[in-house]
Amino acid sequence: MPTITYVQPDGTRREVEAPVGSTVMLAAVRNNVRGIDAECGGALACATCHVYVDPAWMDRIPPAGEDEADMLEGVAGERRETSRLSCQINVDAALDGLVVEIPAEQG
Repeated sequence: MPTITYVQPDGTRREVEAPVGSTVMLAAVRNNVRGIDAECGGALACATCHVYVDPAWMDRIPPAGEDEADMLEGVAGERRETSRLSCQINVDAALDGLVVEIPAEQG
């Protein structure tokens, strides 16, 4: 099972095993990772699962689609080039070791 590392705003790191076929958001929610609010449950309707993907991993995930890009316009935390909605990042074996940082603000 791939491992995803979630980095809190204070630098605390937490590794979580994520089943292939799930999403980075779903793995966080199922493992009570703080800061991934996921108010819409992954329906691409709230942007409360915003994360910053480690730059070393950006070329390994598909680019944001138009709907995700629109939702990223309204994130509460700072938007960066590496901003993504974790509900839109599907877990596969190639993402074993993925590192995402959680913004200080969600919602």
